Order: sequence, then C-alpha cells, then structure tokens
Amino acid sequence: MEKYSPILNNIARYVELSDREKELFTSIIKTTRVKKRQFIIQPGFVCEHRNYIVKGAVRVFHLDEHGKEHTVSIGVEDYFFADFKSLINQEPATHFAEALEDSIIFQLRYEDIERLCAEIHGLAQYFRWLTEKAFANSRNRIISSIGKNSEARYLEYAEKYPHIVNRVPQYVIASYLGISAEFLSKIRARPIKKS
Repeated sequence: MEKYSPILNNIARYVELSDREKELFTSIIKTTRVKKRQFIIQPGFVCEHRNYIVKGAVRVFHLDEHGKEHTVSIGVEDYFFADFKSLINQEPATHFAEALEDSIIFQLRYEDIERLCAEIHGLAQYFRWLTEKAFANSRNRIISSIGKNSEARYLEYAEKYPHIVNRVPQYVIASYLGISAEFLSKIRARPIKKS
C-alpha cells in the first residue's frame, strides 16, 4: 500500500475510504514509467486512462491547423491529466500529453473508475470534486486570458505555481499563457513591480 500513498493521500484530503475500498481502488492502478519527450496521449487514439503524476512533469497540448502548439495544462507531482473530452466520451483524442521529464504515472482506466464509483460513494464524491475543481480552474483561466495582459497573466501564474515556472521549459509556460517564448523572456527580464 506504501507504493500508492501519494494518490491515497490526495484522496484522503477530501474523502475517507475504508481499508477495503483502498484495496479495491489500488487494484485498478497501473504504474507506468515514461521517458522525457515520450507521448502518453496522442490524437486519433481514445484516451483510456485518467493519469496521475507520481514523479515528473507532463504537459497536455493541442496542435492547431498551422502546426502551432497550444499548451492546455502543465502538471507535476500529485496532478491528474487526460484528454478529458476523449476520456469522458470515449472518442479519439485531439490532444497530446508529453512527458517533460522522466516520469512515473499511475494510470486508471475509465471503465474501472466508473465501476468503482458506482460501488464506492466516497470515490464518486472524490472524482466529482476533481471534475468540479478542473472546471472552476478552466473558467478562471478563461477570465484571466480575456481580462489581463500577458505580463499580468505571467505574474499571476508565477505567483500561484512557482514550482512549475522554475522547473519546466520557458516555451511551455509561454505556450500555456498564449504568448511567444521571446516575449515571455522579456517579461521575466523586467524588474518586478511591488504593489
């Protein structure tokens, strides 16, 4: 059970599971090691897993019709990722998920989660909470994108996620914020204004 303590600790912050429920939950987990730059999700293939980062860093991104990358999410330890439209609808993915570092992830098949959520009320509550939190964060990102300039968006992100800003490549942060890596470099070179 020690091997699964990161994800079980995450769950325990929100719901309480019995020892038997923990056993059932951990029985559906597949541990996967991925190398830096390896794809975990690719367009055209159904996203079959909700993925949890045990160690490492991953980004989810979309390629537009001109081949430009648009980063949808960046995650490090204790973070779930997927192409959620593909996962929920069980249709071909439109996003890539790429390891930014050598990483260890726990993979949970969609069907297994659904089955267990029908049996274990606490898990259903937990995954509902994760979905609601992701939706709220998505809304906040939209509001930030339409209401703040590039510098304000970067400063907000850097304040909220310093452990990510100082760890992943600058081009990934720039892509997530919708600005060029060159412009982000200029923003980072400016002195920080104290309010």
